[in-house]
Amino acid sequence: GYFDIPVDHLIGMPILSKYFAAKGLEDVVVVSPDHGSVIRARNMAQPLNAPIAIVDKRRPEPNKSEIMNIIGDIEGKNCILVDDMIDTAGTLCNAANALVEIGGATEVIACATHGVLSGPAIERIEKSALKEVVILDTIPLPENSGTKITQLPVAPVFAEAIERIYQDKPVSPLFV
Repeated sequence: GYFDIPVDHLIGMPILSKYFAAKGLEDVVVVSPDHGSVIRARNMAQPLNAPIAIVDKRRPEPNKSEIMNIIGDIEGKNCILVDDMIDTAGTLCNAANALVEIGGATEVIACATHGVLSGPAIERIEKSALKEVVILDTIPLPENSGTKITQLPVAPVFAEAIERIYQDKPVSPLFV
């Protein structure tokens, strides 16, 4: 409804799920950091043949979150936290710490399409229980981006989308 021209919405989840499939992680649970990201977690879990869990949180004030509960079995599991973007990383780091401290997760890796990484984000990530944070290169990383961030390129997906559109082929195979 925002454009009066044809638009293809490209999705970063296939790039992220291929990255995690190649890592060969065992005992994986894909975790949604809140109720709003459950569909995203399901979409990541399906190609990895993994179950999902949900972090139940509340926001007492803007940019602050409190973990209330973890829904799902994550004890002794390798968790992949999935979100659309990481801004200040408060929710992400609180969720990662709760997965380890409350839920008994063995390891927590996070991923998101967009790494805004504003304010204290990098410092929070470095001090958190997160082993790695995987983001796409849709936004340039700050100069000192810490030791835990891995950035994956979106250029191959954009190139293939442009080629498919130019050749009048469907773009939907990019989302598998």
